[in-house]
Amino acid sequence: MFGFSDETYIDVSSGNGGAGCVSFHREKFVPKGGPDGGDGGKGGDVVFVVKDNLRTLGHLKAVRVYKAENGHNGQGDRCFGRNGKDIEIPVPPGTVLRNAETGELIKDLTGLDRFVFLKGGKGGLGNWHFRTAVRQAPKFAQPGEKGVSMRIGVELQIIADIGFVGFPNAGKSSLLNLLTNARSKVAGYPFTTKIPQLGVMRYDDKDIVFADIPGILEGASTGLGMGIKFLKHISRTNGLAYLIDVSDERYLDAFDILKRELAEFSPDLAAKDSVIIVTKMDEGEDASSRFSEIRSKYADMTVLPLSIYMDELLEPVKQAFIYLARGQEEKEEGDGFTTRVNKDAEYRDEE
Repeated sequence: MFGFSDETYIDVSSGNGGAGCVSFHREKFVPKGGPDGGDGGKGGDVVFVVKDNLRTLGHLKAVRVYKAENGHNGQGDRCFGRNGKDIEIPVPPGTVLRNAETGELIKDLTGLDRFVFLKGGKGGLGNWHFRTAVRQAPKFAQPGEKGVSMRIGVELQIIADIGFVGFPNAGKSSLLNLLTNARSKVAGYPFTTKIPQLGVMRYDDKDIVFADIPGILEGASTGLGMGIKFLKHISRTNGLAYLIDVSDERYLDAFDILKRELAEFSPDLAAKDSVIIVTKMDEGEDASSRFSEIRSKYADMTVLPLSIYMDELLEPVKQAFIYLARGQEEKEEGDGFTTRVNKDAEYRDEE
């Protein structure tokens, strides 16, 4: 129904509290029944609810105004007014709330099921609260507290274990389709991926989530292409896979260019653990020698060859992704994941 949407703004308001009631008890043969005005009900809250089945913010662009119900007024005979109903706003995992005017972070909803953002106003007290020995017939009650209104920015940052980074047509979508149940568009021309794509690889007892973003052009940090727009979607990953097309004439400089563009966007993103996957190893006579050049240039990194038509190259890539997804665990064990993956790759080469 809705296209992919990862940023929007909405206006939200919690409910006003209901007013307290001014009332006096009226009963036959009880001429001085006294004050009995009930309290007003509490206004409804604004609540964000994280829904695992949502993947976009498109529904928030269709409805931009969300207001909780006001509390009902109190009544006589000490009857309390009904509380206003909360307004629940469904959002996908990875949603971030920001002040629409300043951009300041309000709340990252990662790991939460519900978040009460704005509380409704309190209900006013009825006049029976204000009776005293000298003021036996108070003719006043409290008004309810006003709710709170605010315009907020809502931003989606996809949650994944590993992000794919590469130039257009580097083979990211093909790899995603090969490893997971994703069905990304694959074609022999650039920018077949126009929005972020997710896929899940089940390996032994672990699920690994991949995020494929549109290809990055050199100069993306200055506004070229579309990939830079979606870099926030790989900001939560444990690590990155840089895909380099071995048939591309920029094969030897591709990693440096890509990493520089990421660093311009976010130094933290560029500093993430990473592997280099050299794709399309089945294309051209120079593929093997070019791969050797890349591996020699980046000897301190994990560099693995890949072709979607050569099954024997896929298993080391899977193992590298498993280590990469476990990044923090590997660090705590005291053996860098790059060292472990390289040892594993060397063992497989010897086989």
